[in-house]
Amino acid sequence: MAGDLIGLKVQTAIKLGLGNVGRLLWYKLQLKSGTGPAALAPRAVVGGEVFRAPEPGSPYPKEPPPALPLRYFGWLESSASLSREPDWFLNPDNGLHFSHVDAPWHKLPDFDPAFGDIKWVWELSRWDWIVRFAQHVRRGADPVWRETLNRWLTDWLSKNPPYRGPNWKCGQETSLRVLNLAYAARLLDQVATQSKPLVEMVLAHLERIAASTHYAMAQDNNHGTSEGAALFVGGTWMMHCKADAGKTFADKGRRLIEDRVARLVMPDGTFSQYSVNYHRLMLDTLSMAELWRRDMGEPAFSVIFYDRAKAATEWLRAMVSADTGDAPNIGANDGARLLQLSEGYRDYRPSVQLASALFWDRSAYGAGPWNDSLRWLGLDEPATRMPEPGSRVFADGGFAVLRKGDVRIVARFPRFRFRPGHADALHVDLWYRERDILRDSGTYSYSTTPDRMAHFTGCEGHNTIQFDDRDQMPKISRFLYGSWLTSEGVEPIRERGDGSLEWSAAYTDWLGARHRRVIVLSDATCEISDTVSHFKSRAVLRWHLAPGAWTLKDNVLEGNDLRLELRSSGALDRVRLVESEASLYYGRADRIPVLEVEMTSPATVVTTVSWPLAATSGVSRQ
Repeated sequence: MAGDLIGLKVQTAIKLGLGNVGRLLWYKLQLKSGTGPAALAPRAVVGGEVFRAPEPGSPYPKEPPPALPLRYFGWLESSASLSREPDWFLNPDNGLHFSHVDAPWHKLPDFDPAFGDIKWVWELSRWDWIVRFAQHVRRGADPVWRETLNRWLTDWLSKNPPYRGPNWKCGQETSLRVLNLAYAARLLDQVATQSKPLVEMVLAHLERIAASTHYAMAQDNNHGTSEGAALFVGGTWMMHCKADAGKTFADKGRRLIEDRVARLVMPDGTFSQYSVNYHRLMLDTLSMAELWRRDMGEPAFSVIFYDRAKAATEWLRAMVSADTGDAPNIGANDGARLLQLSEGYRDYRPSVQLASALFWDRSAYGAGPWNDSLRWLGLDEPATRMPEPGSRVFADGGFAVLRKGDVRIVARFPRFRFRPGHADALHVDLWYRERDILRDSGTYSYSTTPDRMAHFTGCEGHNTIQFDDRDQMPKISRFLYGSWLTSEGVEPIRERGDGSLEWSAAYTDWLGARHRRVIVLSDATCEISDTVSHFKSRAVLRWHLAPGAWTLKDNVLEGNDLRLELRSSGALDRVRLVESEASLYYGRADRIPVLEVEMTSPATVVTTVSWPLAATSGVSRQ
């Protein structure tokens, strides 16, 4: 057994890349020995009047941005007010405070069971609120907004001195602060005329980021793109204010972001994390880096940077509802949302519209509130409109999108060039009139009980098959699976003689169990055929459903103006409607109904979803 685990770890290390494994080991050795990033000398950074009152500027959107309350992860209200600074070390999920706030960042644990999820502390310290405050200041609102902005920054610095406490622990968290700080300064026209406290604040952050970029590269995820963008933005900013280290930071940031984009954004636009929300975060960082580059008059990025940025824009546009801005909850979702110039955590249109304008010089959606972000950034909506997205297979990253009438299908298939975050092979999202009737359960939390984490990230939380009460891949650690799946028989989307669309794919897992899924989408039905074999005791098919009044009778489920009917080539040992959890927002779980279908012998199960051709539309998502 021990030998099998060692072999599994060796195989997975090879897939991760020995260079990445080496970078990670070197990083951990430095932290343990107190060298490298752990040896950063403390800096004295003071607050005060970080931002001065801006000169009157050009007109901005008519409606002012929302005031307080601030929200954790887009949903949980903070108790902070204009007269009271946030509690920077509070976990509002359980009321506990982070201890050891004065300890060097590298001596703090990654996960502290006595405190809970550290991301609750990090959330307000990403400084998303700085951009919102700057919007109020720029509109000429009550002077209390600028006073509060400076006071909160000063309070944060006094309680989070470089490089001590949890808010200096992560290079990416530090990077998000730099990007928000830079764009707040841009809104306030103080990029070229910074205060001394602002310059010192940026330099302290850049030193922390630059010290551990080898760790960011080892992750092959958004750490590298975020940290590269922050070093480039902050470095070029410091160059323009004559700081000696500015060019060094800027050059390092340019190299890092171009390297990461070329490696992590696949030719079809899929990002290495196979995640809709992390894709948005990555795309926003590219947009912020590109717009800043133009402002600063810096040379263009590489050709491959722009090719991949364009492809990444199209990938996200294919996932997003043009009517609501919502998107499938597929892949890891930590609640991240950068450049919050508009409201709506689950509205992805502002990010797509900005990237479309910058990288395609086209408008993704035409006129609408998603253009507020463009206006705040001094950009015009491009005159040319992009064509409506159609059906497409993203073969590099393992996604298929089928569209017909009121229905959109998003399916996953295993094409793992990078480590998978969820065991979601052959998962299907079904969106009917812009509501995801068959949905993904999300992520919930990176720091919860093993059983709960297994539910959300494992195949139990997805619309797929679970064999023998185990996952599709064995779990090695909190964020790492072994025995990565390989797809078999992935077909292109084809139009059949009756006008319906058909797509299929399959896989065989590390213990020999096999699952093949065929999807046929017509004007009034979607037929999903699942053929399962070579399992030991049982296979369970799950359909995670939108909340609502569902009724199950004789293998027919009805609700939400839809009908799901089950047929099988063999006996269905159990069909039942149960309750489970789903998480649209990080740190929040809601109850949803789940249809479970159990088989104890090889079979083909056909789920036919049908809908009326004239049903009420405009149902809001829950």
